[in-house]
Amino acid sequence: MAKRQLNRRQNWRIEKIQGERAARAAKRESQAVEALEGGDLGPEQTGLVIAHFGVQVEVEALEGELKGQVFRCHLRANLPALVTGDQVVWRPGNQGIGVIVAQLPRTTELKRPDSRGQLKPVAANVDMIVIVFAPLPEPHANLIDRYLVAAEHAGIRPLLLLNKFDLIDEHNAPALNALLAVYRQLGYPLLEVSAHHGNGMEQLQQQLDGRISVFVGQSGVGKSSLVNSLLPEVETRVGPLSELSGQGTHTTTTARLFHFPGGGELIDSPGIREFGLGHVSRADVEAGFIEFNDLIGTCRFRDCKHDREPGCALLKALEDGRIQQQRMNSYRSIIASLPQDTY
Repeated sequence: MAKRQLNRRQNWRIEKIQGERAARAAKRESQAVEALEGGDLGPEQTGLVIAHFGVQVEVEALEGELKGQVFRCHLRANLPALVTGDQVVWRPGNQGIGVIVAQLPRTTELKRPDSRGQLKPVAANVDMIVIVFAPLPEPHANLIDRYLVAAEHAGIRPLLLLNKFDLIDEHNAPALNALLAVYRQLGYPLLEVSAHHGNGMEQLQQQLDGRISVFVGQSGVGKSSLVNSLLPEVETRVGPLSELSGQGTHTTTTARLFHFPGGGELIDSPGIREFGLGHVSRADVEAGFIEFNDLIGTCRFRDCKHDREPGCALLKALEDGRIQQQRMNSYRSIIASLPQDTY
């Protein structure tokens, strides 16, 4: 009991310190905005958020004489949280500094809960989510399925991308082939590439051209290497796998947007090891498992939990092989992780 009290006190102190730091940063930001608005600011114009750094963002001008130039911008206090991919109204100031005055409506947004359970946007106005995985670190179907649920919930097209396919060998091939076979059977678009050797990169570029895409996936799957291969002039930092855990190390610390010469944009997001879905309902999760679509609502009992109930259409489909055990395991894991009030 004493240890739990200590942990609560520590958590309270951490939250208090972080809150005080955030308040100080917000005060400094407000003072900076006031100083800029007290001087000479240019006219309002549209811009694109290409990176986010705490209380400031980088904005690319989309019109006028400044088109294509990048400015570090302060945010007015009444603005919602902005993310890479947002379109905004902003005013340029002196020395490459500007002020964002409004956020334009989003067409799509990818969200996830943070470590405190607070819902945070990850990227905005994207057309395609590229779910990147690799032979190492070992891919997990549950994480892939979480991204697929999030994509379905956000109305964004998914693309499964196996990177580092040159690392497939006799040891990991059986498990990888079984994993990929499930998604191929479901009809998900899937590419196998090697950023290191260049194999399959032309097909990937064709998928990305003309779209606004976001790379998501575990740390260490090679997202930064893919960006470097697609856009050699970018030179993003690449990190090694941890020798102890075999997991990736975080090299991308903020989501950043890049332009393709032939049209289209790519957002490279920081790697994660988990993707929470606490913001979606049970029905949203079921909609994200596309093989369930014709089965939901056909169980004997209206409130069927698809666990042990007699007359369950999903359990019958699982028995018949129309639903794969891998996917049912993911579904149950995701449902078990949801807050009780989302049921």
